[in-house]
Amino acid sequence: MSEITPDLVRHLGVLARIQLSDDEVTQLTGQLDAIVDNIAKVSEVATPDVVATSHPIAMSNVFRPDEVGQTLTHEQVLQNAPDAADGRFRVTAILGEEQ
Repeated sequence: MSEITPDLVRHLGVLARIQLSDDEVTQLTGQLDAIVDNIAKVSEVATPDVVATSHPIAMSNVFRPDEVGQTLTHEQVLQNAPDAADGRFRVTAILGEEQ
């Protein structure tokens, strides 16, 4: 027995302020009914014995040790900057002069 009816789809369209044609109502009725049926199937399987998962494969973060490497000097960093002042990049103000 179908839980989703064309009248329900039209009502949901009104609530969502979406104008639906008769063809869209027919199509959405079938699609939403299939979704509700699939959710019901999952609900049957989801018992306290089944552990909830967010991903089918166990995942873990892969970390590497933080090691200090070779770094650039201030001169190297700023050598291709269009404009620099006092050892920093100089950029055009975008928020106005009150900053």
